[in-house]
This record gives sequence, C-alpha cells and structure tokens, in this order.
Amino acid sequence: MGGEAPAPVSASGDFAADTAAFSTYWRDSADRLSRLPAKPNRDAAAYDAAESLKQAAREARFAFLRRHARTLYDRLTDNRARFVRIERLVYDAAALVPGLAPTQAQVAAEAELRQSEKDGVEIDQGILCNQFLADPDCGLHLCHAMLLPREESADALAKFQRDGRLDLGFAKVERQGKAAVLLLSNRRFLNSEDNATQAATEIGADVCILDRQSEVAVLRGDVVPEGKYAGRRVYNAGINLTHLYYGKIPFLWFLIRDMGFVNKMFRGLARPDVPPDEVSGDSIEKLWISAVETFAIGGGCQILLASDFNIAGRDAYMTLPARKEGIIPAMANLRLSRFVGDRLARQAIMYERRIECDSEVGRMICDEVVAPDEIDATIGRVIDRLTGSGAVGAIGNRRALRLGVEPLDTFRRYAALYAREQAYCHFSPALISNLEQYWNAASRRA
Repeated sequence: MGGEAPAPVSASGDFAADTAAFSTYWRDSADRLSRLPAKPNRDAAAYDAAESLKQAAREARFAFLRRHARTLYDRLTDNRARFVRIERLVYDAAALVPGLAPTQAQVAAEAELRQSEKDGVEIDQGILCNQFLADPDCGLHLCHAMLLPREESADALAKFQRDGRLDLGFAKVERQGKAAVLLLSNRRFLNSEDNATQAATEIGADVCILDRQSEVAVLRGDVVPEGKYAGRRVYNAGINLTHLYYGKIPFLWFLIRDMGFVNKMFRGLARPDVPPDEVSGDSIEKLWISAVETFAIGGGCQILLASDFNIAGRDAYMTLPARKEGIIPAMANLRLSRFVGDRLARQAIMYERRIECDSEVGRMICDEVVAPDEIDATIGRVIDRLTGSGAVGAIGNRRALRLGVEPLDTFRRYAALYAREQAYCHFSPALISNLEQYWNAASRRA
C-alpha cells in the first residue's frame, strides 16, 4: 500500500553522512506518498496514511536541522559572506540536501491546485526557515539579507528620479512636496495584497526610502474604479482571500512580505557592509506616514503598527480577521499590544474585534482622525510638521524608540516562530472551512 512510514533515521552529527541518510529516508517517504491517491480522492484510511507519512518526514527534517542548520546556512552563503534572499535560499537548500525542502518543480506542481487539494510541500520551507531564523547568527544574517534593496530597485529609483513618478503596475510612487508617496494599486481587489502585488510594493518602498529628494514617505491606497467603493481610496483590504482559497498565495509570500516590505518600513534599508541593528549598526531610513481611507483590514492594520504616523478618516475602521482566515496576522501578535494593551490585542486577534478609527481604542493606533475630505490637507500638514526639525533628529528618535520595544533580535526570534506556525496554518483544513464559511470563497472568481 505504501502508507507506512519508512524506518526512522537518526542524526550522527556528520553533515555529509546525515545528508545521505536523511535524503534516502525522504525519498522513500515521498515514493510511498506517491502511491496513495491524490489528496482529493483519498478515503479516511488513505488520508490518515498520508498524514502519518508527512508528519514523520517533517519530524526528520527538524531532527536534521537541529544538528545542521548552521552548517547548511553557512554553505549556502559562503560562511555568511554572501546575502541570499529567502525565496532563493530555500531552493538552494533543496538542491544541496535533496528532500529537505521542496524543489521549484514540486512547488509549481502544487501551485496549480486549490489550497484544499495541496499536500503542503511548502510546510517544509517553513520548517527550514524556522531553523535558520532560530539560530541567532544565521537568523540575523537572513534578516539583513531581506532588508537590502531588491536588485530591481536601482533602475526603478533612477526612473523615479528622472520622471518624478513611477508606475510599477500594482504599486505607484509619486511626489507630494517633501514626501515620496507609495500607492497600493490592486484596484480590482480593493488594494489587497497577493502574489502579483508583492514585488511591486517592495520595490516601491525601496524607492521611497532611497529617494534623496524626499524627506518622508507616505503610504496610501489608490482610487478604486468600480463596485461598492467606486471613486474612493481604499487603504488596504489585507491578503487577497479569493487568491488564498484558490491556492494562488505561496507560503513564502508571508515571509517575503514581513521580512521585506513591512520590515523595511519599520527599520529602513540595510547596507551590505554594516549590520542593520540599532546599537552598533546602521540603516537608511525615512519616517512613514500611513493615510487610512475606508478601512485597514488584516494586513492593512498590520502595516499601521509599523508606521511612524497614522492619519485616518472618521469613517474608517481597522480589523484583524485572523479567526476568519485561519492564519497568523503576521507581526500583529508582536506589535499590537504595544498600542492597545494585551487584552484588547487578544480581542482583536482572537475574537475579531472591529476598531473604529474614530474611537478611544482607534486613536491609540491613529494619530490624527479627520473628516474624509480633510485627508489630503492633513497629509501635507503632517509632512511639514515631521520634517520641520530635520530628518536626522527624527530618524535618531525613531531608532531609539524602536530599540526600546523591538530590537532586530526580537524580530528575528518572532520571525522564527512565525515561519513555523504560519506554514502549518496555511495548509490547515481549518483555513479552507473558514474561508468557505465566512468569505463564501467557493463562489468568488479568482
């Protein structure tokens, strides 16, 4: 039948010998799994057999990595002399230690399936990233890699500085006085975030931070052209739940977003020759202003916790609907309690408490709450006020405040947990049932 797991293997401590032994074990496990029906066609017995095989193989991955994560990471990065972004690192690891993590071909094959039909090969990427990030030296080096400007950003910056505007498709960069303005522009899906928006948004953030002609950066949503909110700006509708249901959001999307775009807003851009920590390192930073129009749902609310100053319309609201999505709301578990306290943070994350921007709790997150037609004028006034005493002093205060609440190593440790737990959540049956129950996902068009 092929349903029983192969005989377990133990780590000897020798990297080469363990690579050979564990790779044989994972190949045997994969062969046995392949003999079972595809996931949608499994009866109860076949389902249990498949889950047992996958679980045993994952436990073996933890066993291997707890002995060899640092050795593996150092081989992949030339003893940390070279920076490798996470989306390449996981596939380099898969090539060096066969079976440890899925290949690009394996991930691409599952990408053709709905989320409910996948076996979850990407969970193994979560295990791998968890163990890399759990090691202090490797984890900080990986955080450093993800804070560097993307390769595409140099050309994008040159174009922006030449033209004064930049259209990246799903994101745009414009000038407003002393500010570079990043517009989220996934307008068909209410400026939600998905795999198509990710690179554009991060490149746009890089450009805003690197632009020498601006002193601050602003994040807001583009105008929605049709539907219920036609003609209005929508800040951010969170993760694209329709794409999530149809299997179009890869697991790595979560880590790339929050170790890249959002962490760059919070910490600035790293320099390749200097660590990006607050004490002995350095970074290229700008203050970020967020302008919340209509709503900040899920990921939108998460971004507000990384902004330096938040402006909101009186009719806007915030939610963290993790319970209805079945996933972890990124760094909100780390950051929200600093704004509203532990109990209200638990209510927002675990019980989906809606927070009106124009409320006592909302004003703990939003610094200015104004009439919707006053947003533009308020942005201009806040830009002038934040730049009035000079950018150097503002960035110094920003770094000092960040050191007190979330130094880079605290972020690294949280990211390690997030990598593991989000991987399991992303492929949990609960995610699918939640999306069908609360989002009516099966009837929506991807």
